[in-house]
Amino acid sequence: MNQSRQWFILALLIATGWVLYLLATVITPFVISAGLAFLGDPLVDRLERVRIYRWQFNRTAAVIVVFVLISLVLTVVLFFLLPLLRDQVEKLIDKAPEVFEWLVHTAMPWLQQHLGLAAFEWDAESLTQALKSYWKEVSTALFGVLGSVSRGGQAVANWLMNLVLVPVVTFYLLRDWDELIEGVRTLVPRNAEPTVSRLCKEIEQVLGAFIRGQLMVMLALGLIYTVGLWALGLDLALIIGMGAGLLSIVPYLGTIVGVIAALVAAFFQFQDVLHPVLVLAVFATGQALEGMVLTPKLVGDQVGLHPVAVIFAVLAGGQLFGFLGVLLALPAASALNVLVGYMHQKYQESDLYLRDSAGPGDT
Repeated sequence: MNQSRQWFILALLIATGWVLYLLATVITPFVISAGLAFLGDPLVDRLERVRIYRWQFNRTAAVIVVFVLISLVLTVVLFFLLPLLRDQVEKLIDKAPEVFEWLVHTAMPWLQQHLGLAAFEWDAESLTQALKSYWKEVSTALFGVLGSVSRGGQAVANWLMNLVLVPVVTFYLLRDWDELIEGVRTLVPRNAEPTVSRLCKEIEQVLGAFIRGQLMVMLALGLIYTVGLWALGLDLALIIGMGAGLLSIVPYLGTIVGVIAALVAAFFQFQDVLHPVLVLAVFATGQALEGMVLTPKLVGDQVGLHPVAVIFAVLAGGQLFGFLGVLLALPAASALNVLVGYMHQKYQESDLYLRDSAGPGDT
């Protein structure tokens, strides 16, 4: 009977995965809405405890306030940051062939001369032409894909539907979030409910620490790097700064990539030594603020996800379920992280682990 139940659970998991794969496009806006509701629920709960004279926020009023705040943030991103980012991408595409030529004809010869690499030879002209040709093909393909997507009637219809559907679903999920969680809790068998509730609470803490904390650190670093590079007059400040901030999801990766990209851009644009030194100062300031202020204040002592687990989860989710898999990667990794810890604890408490703990002279 126990074996039959295990096979049933396995079949149910496989069927769930297959349904997710088939309905990925339909489920995606609901997953986005659930993520926004998860992020906004703690603020709604806090507002419910706020009292202004004799009037106190009820659930609906608190949801309206949080919903308006989320809408304002997304509106600013769509109508302010996206046009700036588009301009930066256009500048990058325009300048990339010149940067390639500068690297081949100026930077590499300088490195050869000062690092003793004169014996290394290559056809600089052929390499430059190959890089330019490859970059032209990539940029043409990219804009071709974006153009075809923007012209596709079905794609536009889906985009408009999601634009309306996501806010509506987010509002109702925010309003009924606590009731939905309580409804799920009542479905858990009574003998397993304490353990399941404790594990779910730990999953929420891990996921919350990562999303609300680490993502805020990433955005803050992106703003610090962007403002600092913009103050230096770097043309690609936004795309390099925000890219470095977002890549900081993996420790030191964002800093390394951002420093290299910013140094190359500064050398190419200013042709001096001062601006690269100032670029290093900008990233050093960002790292100092992250270690002393941002991470302690925004993430705190809560244990997040290991960077390797995050990378694997995102890549595996994207491979299996596309964009939906990317959205579900972090919740799945958080749940798996907590469950592995629970199983490890149970294993250490089991007879299998403790069987040989007694010494040879003990009875």
